[in-house]
Amino acid sequence: MATAVSIPLVGAALTPAAPQLQPLAGGVAGAISEPGRTPVAAAPAVPVGDSRVSPARAIDADARFGPNRREAPTVSSLTGYRWPIPKGRITLPFKAIPGGEWINDGRLFHDGVDMASFCGAPVVAAHDGVVLAAGRRFDDQVGWIGDLGPYYHRLDVHHAWGNLPNVVVIDDGNGYRSIYAHFRDVTVKPGQEVRAGTLIGHEGATGHASGCHVHYGLFSPYETKTFGVRPDIVRRMKVPTHEVARIDPLLVLPGGDVALRTRSIAKAIAAAAAAAAPVVIREAGSFGADQVRRR
Repeated sequence: MATAVSIPLVGAALTPAAPQLQPLAGGVAGAISEPGRTPVAAAPAVPVGDSRVSPARAIDADARFGPNRREAPTVSSLTGYRWPIPKGRITLPFKAIPGGEWINDGRLFHDGVDMASFCGAPVVAAHDGVVLAAGRRFDDQVGWIGDLGPYYHRLDVHHAWGNLPNVVVIDDGNGYRSIYAHFRDVTVKPGQEVRAGTLIGHEGATGHASGCHVHYGLFSPYETKTFGVRPDIVRRMKVPTHEVARIDPLLVLPGGDVALRTRSIAKAIAAAAAAAAPVVIREAGSFGADQVRRR
């Protein structure tokens, strides 16, 4: 199968009709062709007036540096995450890559994890939360630092909104936001409350990706560290020069270390389940019968 990797969310709109793009360095082949388990149904929408729908925006400096700012939760405190797709391959990890859109510690960088199974595969929420954006108008919610007006004007002038990927952004309710990109279609709306495992869309290749896959990113609006944007993209697309720094999603997804080593999501899930299973210890009873003790 062909490798499927993420083409940068901004880079997707660089031209009205982008040519077929080749995978970025570091990607691996491995899209599969079998469906996963049927996801759970979506939960009811949260009323628009609910405070969970409009947390401090990531591009609002007051949220990060103002008097009421809060610290970004530590990665070790994040729990309750599951894989957006239950089977498939890690096609590009969170790492430095040639041609990356972002700049981290002076190196071009891929700011999330790309995973691929098959075109049209169901994609589910990785954590409980509230949908902040669903579709192609998502940039207010993904952690840009600065004024997006010039970028939006460029998209309007060039009629380029349709070149952007379909994206879902969810406030995970723990100080972090999950970003899912390149959907064929999305099945949730802003303001909707979801649970981990709720269907949010289907795997696709919108935004001129090199193949069907899911780009998954994770960040805290309260994080003060930043990633830079490649200067040529800033000049051409009129975007801000920085975004809020991301964390490696494999640090919170079950069996992430196994996924990084094997590139297999199924193996990662199985390893995490085995690690969480109780240990059974057999001891000899008073009359030679085995006694079972769990810990």
